[in-house]
Amino acid sequence: MTDFLSLFSPLFATAFTLWGADTSWLELIALVLALAMVGCNIREIHWGWPLAAISSVLYFALFWRSKLYGDAALQVFFAVVALWGWAQWLRGRQADGSALTIRHLTAQGRWCVLLVCALLWPATGWFLHRYTDTDVPWWDAFPTALSVVGQWLLGRKYLANWAVWVLVNVVSVGLFAWKGLWLTALLYSLFVALSVVGWRAWQRKL
Repeated sequence: MTDFLSLFSPLFATAFTLWGADTSWLELIALVLALAMVGCNIREIHWGWPLAAISSVLYFALFWRSKLYGDAALQVFFAVVALWGWAQWLRGRQADGSALTIRHLTAQGRWCVLLVCALLWPATGWFLHRYTDTDVPWWDAFPTALSVVGQWLLGRKYLANWAVWVLVNVVSVGLFAWKGLWLTALLYSLFVALSVVGWRAWQRKL
């Protein structure tokens, strides 16, 4: 892993200092790409998915260096799922064979989502607590677990994805602030607002 992180060494140079903490060029570039990605998602532009993949690789390096292993592993998942999501938005189909469109979860689907979240969070927290040296296993696990669910919902264009992202982003703001990743904390604060904007925009389209 050290060899992999060394590939990004030039980008870990300080771009500026924010609230007493150094902000790297890597974090700044990842932020810009992530904002562009969310903008594309809100407008249903499929190019948001490749931007998500690139941003995820950068955030993997940043989070691993900060010992946020759950969030780092999540970025690997995001990078892989971005390819799936891109294919879904380009050629995805619903159960009846029609083109993929924005839609609501069924009542059964909502219960399934809640159940998966309820199982995945403690399982992820236990793994991080048992097998890593992170000092925030349960708080790291929460956005990690729910982001898996949110990403699937987004890829399949379910409106509920935005509700999941609101929860993920609110918790992430506190987590990144605790780690001194102030620019990323600011980004996720914007994500909270953008998740609400996306929710309302998709509701209007629906």
